[in-house]
Amino acid sequence: MDGTTIVAVRRGGVTAVAGDGQITFGQNMVMKGTAVKVRRIYNDQVVVGFAGSVADAMTLSERFEGKLQQFAGNLRRAAVELAREWRTDKALRQLEAMLIAADSQDLLIVSGNGEVIEPDENCCAIGSGGGFALAAARAMLVHTELSARDMAKEAIGIAAGICIYTNTNITVEEVG
Repeated sequence: MDGTTIVAVRRGGVTAVAGDGQITFGQNMVMKGTAVKVRRIYNDQVVVGFAGSVADAMTLSERFEGKLQQFAGNLRRAAVELAREWRTDKALRQLEAMLIAADSQDLLIVSGNGEVIEPDENCCAIGSGGGFALAAARAMLVHTELSARDMAKEAIGIAAGICIYTNTNITVEEVG
């Protein structure tokens, strides 16, 4: 997914989700540099970050919040139901986006392939710069005592120095 980087890092009972602010049009034009791709939902108890088409990601975020309402805030259950619906619904299958979702207990990646992935490490990332941000976050988890917030922000900054679809206008939200 070209056009964004989202990373989540968990340390000390706190999960920070960070995202850059760049919206890219096509392969060679930055349309906006101050987009917010990380937000709090479900009474501020869940943080989501999305990568992919903005309209598709917003649709999925709204659907996800509906699932959280339906399942009384159970993040895992809501994610599984969203992924199931996403995979089986003909209209939803056309959406091109991914989500990272975190609450005080869980950290998950939700994809349109029907996957709900809980990372083995205390970090995960999606988007065009996701691999760079993930590598940076993993290294910081092992070799620093930085807070989850500082690691997530730094990981996006590192990705922005490598990935042309990622900028340094960073939004960070914490939960936990």
